[in-house]
Amino acid sequence: MLKPASLFTDGAVLCRRKEIRIFGEVSGGRAVTVRLEDAAGRTLAEAAAEEQNGRFLALLRPQEAQAGCRLTIRAGEECAEARDVAVGDVFLAGGQSNMELELRNAREGPECLREAEDPLLRFFNVPRIAVEGPALRKAAEEARWQPVRPGTGGESSAVAWFFARKIRQRNPEIPVGIIGCYWGGTSVTCWTEEETLRTDAEGTRYLEEYAAQSAGKSMETYLEEEKRFQDTMGAWNRKMEEFRQAHPGAAWKEIEAACGYAPWNPPAGPGSPYRPGGLARTMVAQAAPFALTAVLFYQGEEDTWRTEHYDRLMILLIREWRKRFRDAELPFLFVQLPMWLDWGAEDTFRWAALRLAQAAVRDTVRNTGMVCLLDQGEYGNIHPAVKRPVGERLAELAGSMLYGKGEVSPRARGKYTEGETLTVCLSAPVRIPEGGKACLLEIAGETGAYVPAEAEILGDRLRLRADGIRFPVRARYAWTDYSDRVNLFGENGLPLEPFDL
Repeated sequence: MLKPASLFTDGAVLCRRKEIRIFGEVSGGRAVTVRLEDAAGRTLAEAAAEEQNGRFLALLRPQEAQAGCRLTIRAGEECAEARDVAVGDVFLAGGQSNMELELRNAREGPECLREAEDPLLRFFNVPRIAVEGPALRKAAEEARWQPVRPGTGGESSAVAWFFARKIRQRNPEIPVGIIGCYWGGTSVTCWTEEETLRTDAEGTRYLEEYAAQSAGKSMETYLEEEKRFQDTMGAWNRKMEEFRQAHPGAAWKEIEAACGYAPWNPPAGPGSPYRPGGLARTMVAQAAPFALTAVLFYQGEEDTWRTEHYDRLMILLIREWRKRFRDAELPFLFVQLPMWLDWGAEDTFRWAALRLAQAAVRDTVRNTGMVCLLDQGEYGNIHPAVKRPVGERLAELAGSMLYGKGEVSPRARGKYTEGETLTVCLSAPVRIPEGGKACLLEIAGETGAYVPAEAEILGDRLRLRADGIRFPVRARYAWTDYSDRVNLFGENGLPLEPFDL
């Protein structure tokens, strides 16, 4: 038996300028040989691998960008062949629902689906299976790469689609592959192995809390609860979709008024995709150790109400994925949470706190980057349908980190106090595009109580003052879950990152 992973089928995109890892299953202790040929039939690279515990891993030397290649994998008399293989840049798009939101459901999606055609832009969606077993195996074997053609790709991540399209526009000679690996409603801990989580007190707490929620529950009981939940959620989704089709462009508030609140209450249990460590074993495992150019990650919403230490959990994930994908410098490009507050809810400042935790990861872990969405988000809708800015800002970040040129948001670099004025030093000049006063800035004196601040903008300096604060020692910006008053932008049009100094 020879079964290369489905990532190595027709239309595959292999990662350029890195060791190419070809893997899969093989039986009988047989040796596996792998050959990569270019479009003219010339051998680019060859390798051999031995069977180990029913699997093989062959390593091919790095290659430059090209298309029309053929990959041949042999074990004894068995042979697997992949045609129309490209070598280019490969990005794994991971996270939860805002990464998962499909192109066909994005506001810009229908137009894009009608017009898009790019045979060198290809998507591979990792099957969304939460437990190991026959269903996972079957889905994994059937997964395939899909090139962008008119009318296809609607089930692909909208964020990843807009990211990849901009990367292709700027680098048309380089094929791009996107490996989608996401699941709505998941915690960062779902994507991290249990063994890794147990190395940290916060990861251990997640594991123990989930174990208590599902204590004594059999798989049979869990599946019965899951079916009831899916039936209820499915009925609501159908009602919601019918309303959306009858009322194009309806706001989320209108949808909920007509359909009721989403009955989101998935059961805990041994087969749940929301259990810590679960999807690391069933989904990430399908992609690793594929060679990657970088990881795109949009997640955090699910953890806003569960932890004060998201940065620690995110760092665990980055370290583990770099190990699993065999790349200690693997770039991580992630999305800072946008503005959001549910209808009629009070501001908890938890989204604000998690944004700062995400920034702390970027500032702490090498070769990571973050895009700011402070001017994005919708009041009452945790799943904004506008995804173009997210994807294109990730592409700008990739340009800055990987391709030598790209725009990023200005951010605070430090502060100093002179009398009654606190000056915040920025990485780049900012301005208010339409004039007026800067909003959402606050300062605090020695008591620690924050008050709104008046700001004088001097290029890359913010001079802050407030009545009653004689010696300001701290400053913060955009300490709120949601506001529509964001008005500080860099000269490149990107919003100033929130800060707390």
